[in-house]
Amino acid sequence: MRLQSKVTLITGAAGGIGGEISLLFAKEGAQVIVSDLDESKGAHLVEQIRREGGTADFVYLDVTDEPGWIAAIRFAEQTYGRLDVLINNAGISIRQPLEAYTVEMWDRMMAVNVKGVFLGMKHAIPVLRKTGGGSIINMSSIAGLVGHEHSSEAYIATKGAVTLLTKGTAVRYAGDNIRINSIHPCTVDTPLVEELFKNPDLKRARYAEVPMGRLASVRDVANAALFLASDDAAFLTGVALPVDGGMTAY
Repeated sequence: MRLQSKVTLITGAAGGIGGEISLLFAKEGAQVIVSDLDESKGAHLVEQIRREGGTADFVYLDVTDEPGWIAAIRFAEQTYGRLDVLINNAGISIRQPLEAYTVEMWDRMMAVNVKGVFLGMKHAIPVLRKTGGGSIINMSSIAGLVGHEHSSEAYIATKGAVTLLTKGTAVRYAGDNIRINSIHPCTVDTPLVEELFKNPDLKRARYAEVPMGRLASVRDVANAALFLASDDAAFLTGVALPVDGGMTAY
């Protein structure tokens, strides 16, 4: 098992990409702390992991709330005595063009997508340092690497911030044996995306922009997270890893 006994805290973990990462990490031996705003879905995922022989707990967490982060990290320490991996997966997208954005929309996007990552790293790093090192994985997007015509400018701004925040912290904390990397998926095949693809023109456009001719699956993204969290990636830090079927290779 590639993550045997590694204590892992995953945000936005109740479904979609976060849920797949949680299930895969548990199968690989991690002790998974599922954190999310949706307590019902989170509890259901924990039950599923436990039924399959894994170890998991649920912690309610609003990633924009600093006391909530302090409590979640404290839970990891008090329950398992350590933290080895943090995955900042929680994020939102408000789909509006720039001129239609209100200040409140902009602030909400920045709060969840950037402030949430900042707070997670701020409070996890001291615990990872005590553990002797570890891995932080920040979920960005291809929109954190290129201007993407199907993403809002605000979303692009937040994911670009995550990309360079990752690189800056990776350099600063490399000496503590804390590896910090980001993952950059293209459009991921989720129920939310299937709803968007009821518009056939949008669906054709999204498929056409990926050289490999399909969307990313949640397992594609989870496999990338597994690699970066594992000792197989022991000499990788500050990496912006696309999971995009070649889209950003143009």
